Amino acid sequence: MNSINAMGGVLAFFIIVGCQQAESATVIAPPVVDEPAGGAQTATAIFAGGCFWGVQGVFQHVKGVSNAVSGYSGGNERNASYEAVESGDTGHAESVKITYDPRQISYGKLLQIFFSVAHDPTQLNRQGPDTGTQYRSAIFPQTAQQQAVAEQYIVQLNASHAFKKPLTTRIEPGKQFYVAEAYHQNYLTLHPNDPYIVYNDLPKLADLKRILPDQYRAEAVLVRQAM
Repeated sequence: MNSINAMGGVLAFFIIVGCQQAESATVIAPPVVDEPAGGAQTATAIFAGGCFWGVQGVFQHVKGVSNAVSGYSGGNERNASYEAVESGDTGHAESVKITYDPRQISYGKLLQIFFSVAHDPTQLNRQGPDTGTQYRSAIFPQTAQQQAVAEQYIVQLNASHAFKKPLTTRIEPGKQFYVAEAYHQNYLTLHPNDPYIVYNDLPKLADLKRILPDQYRAEAVLVRQAM
């Protein structure tokens, strides 16, 4: 995303990335160890997997998700802005805070979507054309149970050689989430013709529908006014 203006794509970028291959989904098994359904009606998950436009867009089309907000995690409040984070020196990663109903979808299933569709977890400090620690693959667990599920799932995926390379995903507990600027919210839905979105992110939605059709919903749940 650092290759284009945050307000929209440019033709020069499209020409450059046209010589590259867009990220492709990997079919993986669900986690053997998962969070029990319990009786809670809402829970929160926070993931980082490259540009938050695409990660947010994917989870906005997942059944059981009631909100997906783009933001920053890993650093401090004082530098939680797009301009600062793009330097790569803040400790932040572009992240998405997901509110979901555990009765409809489990944390493990969200992780399966995150690893298989939303990004490539084998890339170190990059996703596609975007490079830097702000584009790292990371999980920010909200509970000890989420952390345990994530840790065991990474072990499972590496042991099964589900991916051609080991996962680089970092697990970073105890980090705060800071909401990104308004123009970053619902970006995929609002700018479907942006070349960056067309090339890098719309294929992720197609993969979600193809690989995990039971989790896909056609209408996106957009960021609410109250976040």
